[in-house]
Amino acid sequence: MDRKTINKIYKKLSISLGNAKSEIDYKNHFELLIAVILSAQSTDKTVNSITKKLFLKAPTPEEMISLGQKKLQTIIKAVGLSPTKSNNIIATCKILMDKHNGDIPQNREELESLPGVGRKTANVVLNEGFGHPTIAVDTHVFRVSNRTGLAIGKNVLDTEKELIRVTPKKWAKNAHHYLILHGRYVCKARGFDCNHCIIKEECEYPDKGF
Repeated sequence: MDRKTINKIYKKLSISLGNAKSEIDYKNHFELLIAVILSAQSTDKTVNSITKKLFLKAPTPEEMISLGQKKLQTIIKAVGLSPTKSNNIIATCKILMDKHNGDIPQNREELESLPGVGRKTANVVLNEGFGHPTIAVDTHVFRVSNRTGLAIGKNVLDTEKELIRVTPKKWAKNAHHYLILHGRYVCKARGFDCNHCIIKEECEYPDKGF
């Protein structure tokens, strides 16, 4: 896909989605990190319903540790994988207190050293929390990137690298939000709505269905 078409895609998505932002609710970097850890194999809606209660009880790493793994596991049960996630969150909070004075690291290496934090989670925190031009590739971003021809990759990491390579700097900060929201609501895995897709003219998918 040529650079002119790529710019058109991002421009149209920016017009369509406006001030696109994460659908996860958070008030600070700590809440963002915990919410993103909880979001693995869950939905933002479910996470928001849980964190609304959780952060009233434990709004800081220190208070999360005091809450304890068992109570935390009960509170977050609805998000799924609660035993693993609760253990990871408590372990992460201990590291934050021991090594980072309770603050959230602002670089990938330190973020990915935290239990429960992989590349995608680190990308979300760096982008959403600190304004870095990272692009977190989830199932929605992977699908839209490959289906449209914007960034072809055999796996998530390859697609991320290609997106970073082809995305113009002016769109890099918001690219993740544009692609994930477009994939979540328009370019779905099934029943995707090409007729009402704002980038249907630029999309290279052969079976648009209109």
